[in-house]
Amino acid sequence: MNTRTLALTGIHTDIGKTICSAVMVQALGCDYWKPIQAGKLTHSDSLRVRALITRTDVCLHPEAHRLEQAASPHAAARAEHTVLALNDFTPPQTTRPLLIETAGGVCSPMTQQHTVADVLAHFALPTLLVVRHYLGSISHTLSAIDALNIRGVHLLGLLVNGEPNTDSEQFISEYACVPILARIDELPHISRDSIQIQAKRLAHKLPAALIPWKTTHE
Repeated sequence: MNTRTLALTGIHTDIGKTICSAVMVQALGCDYWKPIQAGKLTHSDSLRVRALITRTDVCLHPEAHRLEQAASPHAAARAEHTVLALNDFTPPQTTRPLLIETAGGVCSPMTQQHTVADVLAHFALPTLLVVRHYLGSISHTLSAIDALNIRGVHLLGLLVNGEPNTDSEQFISEYACVPILARIDELPHISRDSIQIQAKRLAHKLPAALIPWKTTHE
């Protein structure tokens, strides 16, 4: 497996992982892979990333599974008489760094027996956790971190998506001993231009922990 493979997961389903993925792909010049798409096949996350980036040198790898029903992968697969296996989520071969956007949150089901966190642990994927501040997000973030730690997932740090919250971030970072590696501003209008702005800012102050996934570092 490509040793420069980075997983991006979130503290829950609707946390902005696809927007963060677009920024990361644009900033780092890495390939992108969404292992499974459940629902919205004509407006998939892969298509959305492609529409939001300007880079033509990256590859957006096809999903391992494309399911019609907009539901948790295990439920959509059951409804469509499809069997999901852990090895279905083996990352595609590529000579470039690869960003994997997971489905749902850390403990969302991926197969009938495995969660997202189980998949990350099975493939020993370094992971970036997307967080967003709202009432209850501290608990959700710490629970997600615990789920990853229990399984031995290598958590690089947190990516804060949206408005900052100093008190919440300080508590989470100090309590869990996990650094905040990157930030993406609240985007009132999501467009190629706004993604470019965020990507340039990230690339300009790229944390050392993310350098292995930048294409200029071969």
